Amino acid sequence: MKRFGRRHRPFYRICAMDTRSARDSQSIEQLGFYDPLEENDDKAIKVNTERVMYWLGVGAQPSSTVKSLLKKRGIDAVPGKPKLIEG
Repeated sequence: MKRFGRRHRPFYRICAMDTRSARDSQSIEQLGFYDPLEENDDKAIKVNTERVMYWLGVGAQPSSTVKSLLKKRGIDAVPGKPKLIEG
């Protein structure tokens, strides 16, 4: 996740990144965004499900924060074996 926004008003982009790079450095691909101050979860978390499934399928490992956000959107974030959660 890359942090954007101003002071006291954070906004995050969910990105595919190299683990050796800094948090706000150049990403490989932008996969969605997260607005922690938005009350409606449908508006707060937007992800490109198809691309997230691709990156998880090739072995990308999401951070614990991104994993919990993906679970809210119905994606079981297991590297190598991703699946959509019915519900």
